[in-house]
Order: sequence, then structure tokens, then C-alpha cells
Amino acid sequence: MTAAGTIVARKVPHAAERTLAQAGVHPLLARIYAARGVSAAADLDCGLDTLIPPAQLKNADAAAALLADHIAAGRRLLIVADYDCDGATACAAGLRALTAFGAQVDFFVPNRMEMGYGLSPQVVDVVAPARPDLIITVDNGIASFDGIAHARARGIATLVTDHHLPADALPEAACIVNPNQPGCPFPSKSIAGVGVMFYVLLALRAELRRRGAFAGRAEPNLAELLDLVALGTVADVVRLDRNNRVLVTQGLARMRAGRLRPGLAALFSVAGRDARRARAFDLGFALGPRVNAAGRLADMRLGIEALATDDYARALNAAQALDRLNRERREVESSMRADAEATLAEVEVARTASIVLHDERWHPGVVGLLAGRLKDRHHRPAIALAPAADGELRGSGRSIPGLNLRDALDLVAKRAPGLLVRFGGHAAAAGLTLRAAEVERFRALFDAAVREMIDPAALARTVETDGPLERGYASLAVARMLEGEVWGQGFAAPLFADEFAVESQRLVGAGHLRLKLARDGARYDAIAFGRTEPVPARVRAAYALGIDEWNGTEALALRVEACEPAH
Repeated sequence: MTAAGTIVARKVPHAAERTLAQAGVHPLLARIYAARGVSAAADLDCGLDTLIPPAQLKNADAAAALLADHIAAGRRLLIVADYDCDGATACAAGLRALTAFGAQVDFFVPNRMEMGYGLSPQVVDVVAPARPDLIITVDNGIASFDGIAHARARGIATLVTDHHLPADALPEAACIVNPNQPGCPFPSKSIAGVGVMFYVLLALRAELRRRGAFAGRAEPNLAELLDLVALGTVADVVRLDRNNRVLVTQGLARMRAGRLRPGLAALFSVAGRDARRARAFDLGFALGPRVNAAGRLADMRLGIEALATDDYARALNAAQALDRLNRERREVESSMRADAEATLAEVEVARTASIVLHDERWHPGVVGLLAGRLKDRHHRPAIALAPAADGELRGSGRSIPGLNLRDALDLVAKRAPGLLVRFGGHAAAAGLTLRAAEVERFRALFDAAVREMIDPAALARTVETDGPLERGYASLAVARMLEGEVWGQGFAAPLFADEFAVESQRLVGAGHLRLKLARDGARYDAIAFGRTEPVPARVRAAYALGIDEWNGTEALALRVEACEPAH
């Protein structure tokens, strides 16, 4: 449950709401979509033909020509992946498609604890004995200046596919495909790394078609990769703009129809979820964390192999191992959260603009999750740091709306040259490395940068809702309708705000509050996850329409996200 904050209603452009309703959109959805910037029914068309054309992605055609030349010459390709779900899905998609195109392709993923992030000189030295002719980075590479230069010195070309924000200069790769590089007109700047790779593969198929490579045989169907694209996009928590919603919608449709990769089917199975009712929520909170667990605690090779194999038995074995790792990750994270909250109990967080914490006992693979939890609980940009090698700390940060985290780190780096050994990321999330002796200096400089860059009003938590919900819409049918839509980062799932009488409340499970709520003569079961303190007899609650399943039956249940005393 969200920590205390002011419950507010989004503004609804009523002209857009009327336009959508007149076009046949359900009246409630018309209101919800209008509040999220949708102004015409055509904007809700998520057909594949509405995707932004690959030609608008700078260097996609050049990357396609480079890859086609290497495939035609029988040269060796090596994908170097990032160690999160976005990187794993991008790698698996690349392996599948390039193999279908006739390429000699393998992959390598650095161990985050031993080699750090991205294509480093150390990674190049490790993969060089396999004699790759071309390294393809997925979900990394835009900041790999030294690694790309080292590869070039060893006679290995590099194709960078990435979506992270670049520095002032670009590495000297053979080709760079990144919508955030200067001069790229691609309008979906928030596309995930797997989305960038998918676009490169679309361009490559078109290039191979022009060269007659499919004469006498069927073209590979790249739509079969959309379940991977959807998983990586949701798990990376990128903004669900129109183009990303198309990718996710199409991927979910394939899952619901049973046309999903064996690895995803196995992940749904071990997570106890039904792929026939797949939602973006399942990808973000059930499948994604299990894939990420491999990169956080072990080796992401396990996650990639699960997603790349066509053998369901192998995929299931890998998924079960990922499930065990995810349970271990939860235990590690829980211990780290307890440490962090004990430290913050001695600090008046409200007087700070940011949170920077480190502990010698923390696991470097879990600091990103911890930073996210701290950001959610305290509504401050948060960075958590853990020991790396040679007296360094490796950290991960998460930001709140109103602060570009990567830009804040860049400001710190400019004001204190040499303080940050390396850093990178985007607006909502970033990673960094610094020397352990510099933590206090970094904490002060980072807090000063945040204060300078953020509107003070952004540090006051607000819970945005879609306002009151008409009693007739508080139903299981409407809950099912909303569940079938695609929601996520930047396109928030609907929350409503109403006043209720609290008829009963009791603690259940691991610290959740079960409620009986009443309004206008109707009674509702409700639950506030993660809340242990009681609520007053009358509350104004921000809530979602949820569905409780028990013994094969479904019932409406309100999920209370925040509440305050009723006026």
C-alpha cells in the first residue's frame, strides 16, 4: 500500500472524453483514457500495422546491412546481453531470429558481480578466444567507450543496440541504434532494449528480402517474438507510450491465444498464473522478477536459455530454478529492507531531498529493488549501494516523477570530476560506481543536485486517481473489462477515490489489512496490502477494482492503495 499522501483526481479533458464515447468506447474507459492523453479512438488501435516504421529508427537500415553482410559471409556473431529481463528477452529474440535468418550466432552475458555492467575491456578479452567477427550489444553499449575501443583494437566490430541515454559523445562502434542518440527522429524515445532489437530484426528481414535470401523458403515470422518483446518492455518499467502499448498488447494477445514461447509458458506455470488471462501485471510482478532473479543472484545465462529454448522440458527445469532463485532474492531483499528502514528511523527523511544508503552486508544484485522500495515508501529519489571490488561500491537508483535521475548523476559528475567511476541509465532508473571512501561526499552532492533540479512540490506525495466511481460500475464485469486493458508505467492502471464507512477491519497474512467497506447502501470486501495500522471509521480511499479467485469462483474485491480520514 502506498504510504500516506494527498489523494487527488486527474483532470479529464471532457472534449476528448466525449469524442471517445461517441466513437463507441465504454463511457468509463473514455473518461480514463482521456485523462491519460488519448484524444481519438484511432489512438486505441493496437494493430501491428500502427507500429512506427523501422525506417524512422536512425541506423536501423545500416545495422540491417551490416548484419546481412556478416550472415552472407558466414561470419560469427556474438550477442553481449545485459543481465536484466529486458536484456535477456532482447538476447533471446536476437538468438531466435538471427538463427532463423541463417546466422552463426552465440551469446555472452557478464556476471554482474565479477564484470560489472556493459561491454567492458574485460568482457572483450573473455569472448575474444571464440573469435567473433561482430559483437552485438543488446540493452547496453551506449556507454561502453573503452570496451568498444578494445574490441576494435582486437579486430572485432561492434553493433550497439541500446535505449539508455547517451553521454555527450558516442562510442566509436561500427553502428549504433538507439532512439535517444542525437539526430534520431524515432518518436518512441521510451522503447525498451528488447524493442530496439526487435526493430533491428524487422529491418534485417526487410534487407534480406531485398537480397533474395528467402527465395524458395518461407520468411521467419517475427511476430512470434512479440511475447518476449512484451515481457521485456513491461519488466523494464519503460513508459507505455502508444508504440509500446502496441507491442505489449500484441504480445499479450499471443500469450492468451496459447502462441507463446516454451520459456514463457514454463514461467507462467511456476508462477501459478494462467497465460490464457495474461495481463501486463503478470509480466511485471510474476514473470519479470523470476527472470531478473538470475541476473541478481547468479548468472543470467539461465534466464536467457529458458527464453531461447524450444524444448518445454528444458524450459521448465530452468523456470523452476529461476523460481527458487526468486524466493532466495525475496529473503535477501527483506533483510536489506529491514536494515535500511532501521537506518532511516534515525533520519528525518522529510528534511532531505534524496536517500543514499549503503551497507557492507548488502548484495549488489538486489540494490536496485531496495532503491525502488525506498523510493516508493518515502517518495524521495533513492540510491542503494553495496560493496563491489577493489574498495568500490556499486549502486542503483530509482527516481520519482519530476527528477531525471541520469541527469542528476551527470550534474554530480560534472561538479566533482572523478567522483563517479562510472554511471548511466535513464530518467527513472540509473546505476553508478564510486569509491567507498567517497560515499558522504557523494550523498551531499547528490542531495544538492536533486534540490536544484526538482520542483519542491514534487517531493510532496500525491496519489493520482480517476475520481469517484459510479456505483453501477463497481462490479465484477467492469473489473474484468479493466483487467483486459494494458496499463503500466506512464499509462497508470485506474484508481478511483470515494468515501466509505469502515464496518470491520482485521490483519491477515504477512501484514495486510482486510476491510469491509460500505457506501450508498452497497458493501464491498477490500484489502490494503502492506498496511498494518488501523484506519478510521470513515475513510476516503484510493482503490482499484480487483478480482478475488477462490475455489474456481470470482468475486469483486477493492484493492486499497491509499486512504485518509473522510472529510
